[in-house]
Amino acid sequence: MKTVELFTDGACSGNPGPGGLGIILKYKGTAKEISEGYKLTTNNRMELLAAIKGLEALKEPCQVKLYSDSKYLVDAIQKGWLKSWISKGWKKADKKPVLNQDLWLRISELLSVHNVEFIWVKGHDGHTENERCDTLATTAAASSNLLDDELYDNQK
Repeated sequence: MKTVELFTDGACSGNPGPGGLGIILKYKGTAKEISEGYKLTTNNRMELLAAIKGLEALKEPCQVKLYSDSKYLVDAIQKGWLKSWISKGWKKADKKPVLNQDLWLRISELLSVHNVEFIWVKGHDGHTENERCDTLATTAAASSNLLDDELYDNQK
């Protein structure tokens, strides 16, 4: 399996509001950047979608080190929340429905393809790739060519 580094970040101007995602994929010294902006979404959805789009960009199963400043994303995997939500029919410990099920399902499917290690990095703390992903995400969110986050309305 190829070993890839994946750096991701999501941003939202208002929450909800216009949002964006920034991704850097690194393999053998080569880096590829990806960004997209969305008309109306949330910060958590952009954090999740950044990880999804980064993993979906891989053309074959890979060993991935995924770096994110989102505790929501990293803790859900590392602390077993995602597995628990799935086993409990998408209910949290407080019996309320899990938000962003559509995106968590996509992540779950991708985790069955790739061997992913999730690594939390402190945001806005000088981490070079995290800072670049933040710039990509905020620039995409501020662009005039925004996409629809079609399933956002279902999350309310």
